[in-house]
This record gives sequence, structure tokens and C-alpha cells, in this order.
Amino acid sequence: MRVLIHIDNLEKWRAALTKRLPEADIVTSSDPEEHRRHADYLAVWKPPSWLFENQPGLKGIVNLGAGVDALLATPKLPENVPIVKLRDAGMAPPMADYVLYGVLHFQRDFDRYLGDESEQRWQPREIVEKSDWPVGVLGLGAIGSQVAKRLAESGFPVHGWSRSPKSLKNVTCHHGEVGLEDILKQVRTLVTLLPDTPRTRGLIDAERLALLPRGATLINPGRGALVDETALVEALGNSEQEGHLRGALLDVFETEPLPEDSPLWRHPRVRLTPHMSAPTPFEAAADQVVEAIHSWEAGETLATVDRRSGY
Repeated sequence: MRVLIHIDNLEKWRAALTKRLPEADIVTSSDPEEHRRHADYLAVWKPPSWLFENQPGLKGIVNLGAGVDALLATPKLPENVPIVKLRDAGMAPPMADYVLYGVLHFQRDFDRYLGDESEQRWQPREIVEKSDWPVGVLGLGAIGSQVAKRLAESGFPVHGWSRSPKSLKNVTCHHGEVGLEDILKQVRTLVTLLPDTPRTRGLIDAERLALLPRGATLINPGRGALVDETALVEALGNSEQEGHLRGALLDVFETEPLPEDSPLWRHPRVRLTPHMSAPTPFEAAADQVVEAIHSWEAGETLATVDRRSGY
């Protein structure tokens, strides 16, 4: 059995899979081409198209992350090879921490205190109760559902949205186009945790940003393509006057690294982080790769990526 890896830290991954799969020949995309041929399985993150050449017998592909948009867009990706992606793999707790921090950042006025500090202005503000700060979570998958749960446990009214109906304890769930409009109209912070698919790209555009209550805030640790950045900058106003939105905390962007000329770098109502909200825990990810390969080898049925829906 041959397993071909493509990701950063190739040798770290080779060592981890060699230890876990002693019966397998573990090769990487940096090995000579003759060593990469005829792999049984691929474990990859954003693979180049040439990686799929001379691979007529592939049995399965493990996507080394939760988002499969880059993989599905890769030319020469075999049509009939099943794909599995990492299922949370420990990413939900740090993501929930990040989102909770972001919600508190705005609910407790830390964004405004930053401005006060820079101007040496001493101005305590009255605290808005958590019960008066509804939060919307778009995307109720393995990670989004845990984020929504954490926010609800912290005392915030939480509204969740998904394409199809879902039910979560202590979360008011919405679905479909009507449900999306409903949730946007009533939340003070919107959190975007949807996958990057043809149906979600640019979902949060000028029209939908305008549906949010005036003074609402946005947190995007999901996918950069979800948010129309030009529309967001317009909705935030400028240094002279606050716009329809009060502020945004952004971890992902349409182009990464964020270009130096992006107005988001300099916007006074934007806080930026470099796609670090929920890094994949290495050991848990390696365990999931091995689990998937063992299941395929045993002839078991796995939950695979639906290429039409993009997740």
C-alpha cells in the first residue's frame, strides 16, 4: 500500500504516518516522480494538478483540512475517487474561543476602549447585558454547531443558520433563504462559518449586510470568499463617520496573505488576524488520516465529500 502526501511539513507528516502505518510505503510530493506513481491513497492540502498524474489506482483521498474548495478546484482531480475531509480534528475548541473573544470584544466595548486609549480618553461605558446581544452563526456543521453551543453556554441568545433544517439545544435554528433573512435582521454579531462553495461565495454582500441592524458587527473566521470585502468596507464607513456596521473581526480573506494595498489593513473599525483562529492539531489530524485508510482497506463505508454541494 502506498500513501502519497502533499502539505507543508512533509517530513513531519511522513514520520507520523510511517509510525502509524508501518505496513505502508509513505511517499511525499517532494520525492522523485517514479516513487510517487501508483499511490493507493493521497493525503493532501491544496495539491497541484500534476500530483494526480500516473495515479490510475487511487482508492481514496484524504483532504488535510475542513475546507475542500481548493481540492475540488484542482485540474485533473479524478472524478470517481472518494474524498474524506478532517472532521473537526480538535479545531472546534480554539474556534469557539476565537469567536467568543470576538463577541465579547464588541459586547464589552473593547473596540471603543481601544480608540479611547489612543486618545487618552477616560470614558467608562455601561455594559450591555449578554441577554440583549443576540449572535447569529451561519453554518452549523461539526465546528459551527460547537461554536453556537459555546456561545449559548456563555449566556448569549444564539441563532444558527444552515441550508437544511437542523435542531440544536439552546440555539434557535433557521434554514433556507427566508431563514437567512430572518437571522440577519435580528443579530448584533454575525459569525460566518460556512464552507466555500459556489452557493456561498459572496453570500454576505451589500444587500445582506444592509439587512443587519445598524451598529451590528461581523466575525469571519470561516472562509474569505463568503464576504464581499468591498461591500464590507463600504458598510463600515470611515475614520470620520461610522457606517451601517460598527466593526468587524476578520481571520480569513479573499486573497491570502492579505495584500498590502487592502484597505482592511488600515480601517479603524477592523481587527485582523492571519488565518489562525483554529489551526489543525497535528496528532489528531494524523490519526484521522490513518482511521480513514484503515476503513477503506476494510471495505467500510465512509462519509465522503459531496462534490456537487462542495462539502
